[in-house]
Amino acid sequence: MLNKEPLNNYILLVEDEESLARGLEYNLQEEGYRVCTLNDGKSAMKKIQEEEFDLVILDIMLPYFDGFQIAEKIREIYPQTPILFLTAKSTQKDRIQGLEIGADDYVTKPFNLEELLLRVKGMLKRKSWYKSTTLLNPVFRFGDNEIDFSTLKATNAKTTFQLTHREAMVLKFLVENEGEIVTRQNLLQHVWHTSTDIETRTIDNFIARLRKYFEPNPSKPVYITSVRSAGYIFKSNPES
Repeated sequence: MLNKEPLNNYILLVEDEESLARGLEYNLQEEGYRVCTLNDGKSAMKKIQEEEFDLVILDIMLPYFDGFQIAEKIREIYPQTPILFLTAKSTQKDRIQGLEIGADDYVTKPFNLEELLLRVKGMLKRKSWYKSTTLLNPVFRFGDNEIDFSTLKATNAKTTFQLTHREAMVLKFLVENEGEIVTRQNLLQHVWHTSTDIETRTIDNFIARLRKYFEPNPSKPVYITSVRSAGYIFKSNPES
């Protein structure tokens, strides 16, 4: 088992399969987390408007409101709360929908318990890193773009919009390493807190989305450029 979590983080677990919910609740508590366990979407919707959680674990198929609807409400109220989808639905469409809503991670049933606990620990570490790095200088500007990393609100030359937590974390890491090559492995280790190669295509998808948001011409990027067989470089002033 993992080491006890010293910060006693508060986790909301929403799972309607009772035996699975109780097993997860027990193991999360054994890791030192406080856990609130609910079994339907209606009670989850009510709870997230009453209390703030450090992390939310959501099944997708739930009574009353599904996990996607709950995640959307969480993002409205608490933009930076990490969300982990735990579900039997494993299609690419479900993954894309979850990422677009703002899910931070996605675990398919059946799953390895220790792997899930490692992901939870990694997500909480990322939240702590992100919070500390945005505390002093939350607003960043480049070109016609402005990002408030504390609220996840962004503006480009045309409109104002909301980033997902993971999109903001990827951009934040690129900004912190401006002018340096950031490899996919760097992003996996520091933003995803994993060393697996399975999610490298996911990283490319996140980069494509950031370009769509912030580049004048996403097909010819100037701020987030690719280095063949190496990774990406961010430059806030490409002409310098």
